[in-house]
Amino acid sequence: MKKKIINLGEPEKTGSMSLEQAIASRRSRREFLPEPLSLEQIGQLVWAAQGKGSGGGYRTTPSAGATYPLELFIVTADGLFHYLPNGHALEQLADKDLRAELCSAAWGQEFIRNAPLTIVFAAEFQRTTVHYGKRGVRYVYMEAGHAAQNVHLQAEAMGLGSVAVGAFEDDSVGDVLSLPEGLESIYMVTIGYYRK
Repeated sequence: MKKKIINLGEPEKTGSMSLEQAIASRRSRREFLPEPLSLEQIGQLVWAAQGKGSGGGYRTTPSAGATYPLELFIVTADGLFHYLPNGHALEQLADKDLRAELCSAAWGQEFIRNAPLTIVFAAEFQRTTVHYGKRGVRYVYMEAGHAAQNVHLQAEAMGLGSVAVGAFEDDSVGDVLSLPEGLESIYMVTIGYYRK
């Protein structure tokens, strides 16, 4: 399929829930409703993870030496997408629903098959280790934690549920997403409306 670029529009910089409220109410939620998320909602979530902040070229999460080793891949019923922080856009990589395959790669965790959105964090470790050596590996994992926490808090502020996923076969996830050589899947966050 020909790759399509989807502009996500300008992310919101103010919300109806305070940061303190989002921190206090955040919980892991796995009972998702099938209702899809809008492009605006997806755009807000990926911006929170790796978007451009208001201070020039820096992103919304800290990165050791501003090396930015993370790449975000978005899995929905509509297909597979790659987030482009510089243009705040999605690049569509596939138009096939890969949620069942991603569920299998994550040891059959059914909420991944049912949720409208999973963000897969992949890392190119060399972007950071070339500057920091072996310790750079630690910095990459720290950055993934920063980015994922932003997603969890943003989801909560938007009235959405989220859950961190660490239980998956790295290579299998890479195969499902057709990750290019040098990129490794390291973290996933599944998001959607949830049963209250």
